[in-house]
Amino acid sequence: MPLTREDVAGIADYARIALTPEELDEMTAYMNSAIDLLEPIRQYDLEGVEPTFHPIGDLSNVMADDVPDEEVRHLSVDVALSNAGASRDRSFRVPSILGDQGGDR
Repeated sequence: MPLTREDVAGIADYARIALTPEELDEMTAYMNSAIDLLEPIRQYDLEGVEPTFHPIGDLSNVMADDVPDEEVRHLSVDVALSNAGASRDRSFRVPSILGDQGGDR
Protein backbone atom coordinates (compact mmCIF):
# COMPACT_ATOMS: atom_id res chain seq x y z
CA MET A 1 0.00 0.00 0.00
CA PRO A 2 1.80 3.15 -1.14
CA LEU A 3 1.98 6.30 0.93
CA THR A 4 -0.35 9.09 -0.14
CA ARG A 5 0.54 12.74 -0.40
CA GLU A 6 -1.49 13.30 2.78
CA ASP A 7 0.49 10.57 4.60
CA VAL A 8 3.76 12.26 3.74
CA ALA A 9 2.37 15.68 4.68
CA GLY A 10 1.39 14.25 8.08
CA ILE A 11 4.86 12.74 8.57
CA ALA A 12 6.49 16.04 7.60
CA ASP A 13 4.21 17.94 9.97
CA TYR A 14 5.00 15.52 12.81
CA ALA A 15 8.73 15.97 12.12
CA ARG A 16 8.21 19.74 11.88
CA ILE A 17 9.53 19.86 8.33
CA ALA A 18 7.97 22.47 6.07
CA LEU A 19 7.56 21.19 2.49
CA THR A 20 6.44 23.13 -0.53
CA PRO A 21 3.83 21.40 -2.75
CA GLU A 22 6.62 20.44 -5.18
CA GLU A 23 8.80 19.06 -2.37
CA LEU A 24 5.81 17.15 -1.01
CA ASP A 25 5.26 15.46 -4.39
CA GLU A 26 8.97 14.66 -4.69
CA MET A 27 9.16 13.31 -1.13
CA THR A 28 6.06 11.17 -1.65
CA ALA A 29 7.65 9.54 -4.71
CA TYR A 30 10.97 9.15 -2.88
CA MET A 31 9.45 7.53 0.20
CA ASN A 32 7.34 5.16 -1.90
CA SER A 33 10.41 4.06 -3.87
CA ALA A 34 12.25 3.48 -0.57
CA ILE A 35 9.37 1.32 0.66
CA ASP A 36 9.42 -0.61 -2.63
CA LEU A 37 13.08 -1.48 -1.98
CA LEU A 38 11.99 -3.31 1.17
CA GLU A 39 9.49 -5.50 -0.67
CA PRO A 40 11.86 -8.50 -1.09
CA ILE A 41 12.22 -8.67 2.70
CA ARG A 42 8.46 -9.01 3.08
CA GLN A 43 8.60 -12.23 1.04
CA TYR A 44 10.40 -14.18 3.80
CA ASP A 45 8.39 -16.63 5.87
CA LEU A 46 8.75 -15.22 9.39
CA GLU A 47 6.09 -17.31 11.09
CA GLY A 48 7.28 -18.05 14.63
CA VAL A 49 10.44 -15.92 14.35
CA GLU A 50 10.90 -13.70 17.39
CA PRO A 51 11.82 -10.05 16.67
CA THR A 52 15.47 -9.12 17.16
CA PHE A 53 15.87 -5.83 18.94
CA HIS A 54 19.67 -5.88 19.00
CA PRO A 55 22.05 -7.67 16.64
CA ILE A 56 24.11 -9.12 19.49
CA GLY A 57 21.10 -10.63 21.23
CA ASP A 58 20.98 -10.87 24.99
CA LEU A 59 23.35 -8.17 26.20
CA SER A 60 24.91 -8.21 29.63
CA ASN A 61 27.61 -6.24 31.35
CA VAL A 62 30.92 -7.95 30.70
CA MET A 63 32.98 -5.56 32.77
CA ALA A 64 34.79 -6.85 35.84
CA ASP A 65 34.11 -5.36 39.23
CA ASP A 66 36.13 -2.21 39.81
CA VAL A 67 37.96 -3.43 42.90
CA PRO A 68 41.71 -3.78 43.20
CA ASP A 69 43.02 -7.31 43.10
CA GLU A 70 45.77 -7.70 45.65
CA GLU A 71 47.60 -10.23 43.49
CA VAL A 72 47.80 -7.84 40.53
CA ARG A 73 50.63 -5.34 40.57
CA HIS A 74 49.45 -1.77 40.40
CA LEU A 75 51.00 1.63 40.88
CA SER A 76 50.34 3.70 43.93
CA VAL A 77 48.77 7.08 43.26
CA ASP A 78 52.00 8.85 44.18
CA VAL A 79 54.07 6.75 41.76
CA ALA A 80 51.53 7.17 38.96
CA LEU A 81 51.47 10.95 39.42
CA SER A 82 55.25 11.26 39.70
CA ASN A 83 55.60 11.49 35.89
CA ALA A 84 52.50 13.64 35.35
CA GLY A 85 52.99 17.06 33.80
CA ALA A 86 50.59 18.49 36.38
CA SER A 87 48.41 17.05 39.10
CA ARG A 88 45.87 18.26 41.61
CA ASP A 89 44.16 16.46 44.51
CA ARG A 90 45.71 13.08 43.63
CA SER A 91 44.43 13.32 40.02
CA PHE A 92 46.02 14.05 36.66
CA ARG A 93 45.51 17.65 35.57
CA VAL A 94 44.92 18.09 31.85
CA PRO A 95 43.84 20.98 29.62
CA SER A 96 40.16 21.27 28.78
CA ILE A 97 39.19 19.71 25.45
CA LEU A 98 35.79 21.38 25.34
CA GLY A 99 37.01 24.85 24.51
CA ASP A 100 37.44 27.82 26.78
CA GLN A 101 35.40 26.66 29.76
CA GLY A 102 37.36 28.46 32.43
CA GLY A 103 40.63 26.55 32.21
CA ASP A 104 41.42 22.96 33.02
CA ARG A 105 39.35 20.93 35.41
